[in-house]
Amino acid sequence: MDWKDRSILVTGSAGFVGSHLSRRLLALGARVVGIDNLDPFYSPDIKRAVDARTVAIGAGRYVPVREDIGGSDVLERLMREHGVEGVVHLAAKAGVRPSIEDPVGYAHVNVTGTASVLYAARRAGCERIVVASSSSVYGNNTKVPFAEEDPVEQPISPYAATKRACELLGLSHHHLTGTPVAMLRFFTVYGPGQRPDLAISKFMKLVRAGSPIPMFGNGHTSRDYTFVDDIVSGVLAAYERIDAHGYRIWNLGGSSPVTLTELISSIGRVAGVEAQIEHKPAQPGDVERTWADLTRSARELGYSPRTTLEAGLRAQWEASGAS
Repeated sequence: MDWKDRSILVTGSAGFVGSHLSRRLLALGARVVGIDNLDPFYSPDIKRAVDARTVAIGAGRYVPVREDIGGSDVLERLMREHGVEGVVHLAAKAGVRPSIEDPVGYAHVNVTGTASVLYAARRAGCERIVVASSSSVYGNNTKVPFAEEDPVEQPISPYAATKRACELLGLSHHHLTGTPVAMLRFFTVYGPGQRPDLAISKFMKLVRAGSPIPMFGNGHTSRDYTFVDDIVSGVLAAYERIDAHGYRIWNLGGSSPVTLTELISSIGRVAGVEAQIEHKPAQPGDVERTWADLTRSARELGYSPRTTLEAGLRAQWEASGAS
């Protein structure tokens, strides 16, 4: 696809994945309308600084908008005003543990917000839509690796339930409008600029300060960590190819699960120290493992993650030290 001068709306554009995606689109020649309400889940100052860098990179082709995704009339006006032809919807309340404390807020932002984005896109005549889902929808499925055809009827957190609801909203939207809709199940994204509430960011900050890392559970839980540049490549491929599928769910992961113990050891190696560990009880809502089956996304998107865990951790460590 020739991205030059295409107008793409990205929700959550001041966030971790959203900012990386927006900058990749700008580098490809696209114009980006970036919507972010700077939610205080973590410091809005961090998001303002991230967005300011994207503005500088964009050289007039990036339009930052401070709006909430719940206002479909505002979204529709923006889409029409800027000639938006497609949407990448990343904005959401994220995190499993916080969703247990605020299930109503998560349902409002993630489910109602997604419905608002889809409705505005329909009214504005957008050609295609890509929506971020999550590996959390798989819950504690015993069959691994997790494939898109696997049953996902048993989410174990409100966050996971909202993401599955968004997938069903996307399906009904495609059924009613014919608009191509891609749902992307992200598997634990990390890299430079990762949200400060996420484990790797927290662990690196603690290691740098010489403080112990809290290990919840016995360290045997495992995650399929995915470097942010690989995720962005998958998002772009899904945007390019969804019109051939209509509605499709794709896994975007690293397909190389790592235990919590192994992750902490890897961070220690990158930092050049032996990480200290503080043992804590397992947390409710956390799944035992995630592991992406990439058969479908490799075949249909040409998706192939290229960044090893240690290389990605080193990039994040060096970037966090420079910030």
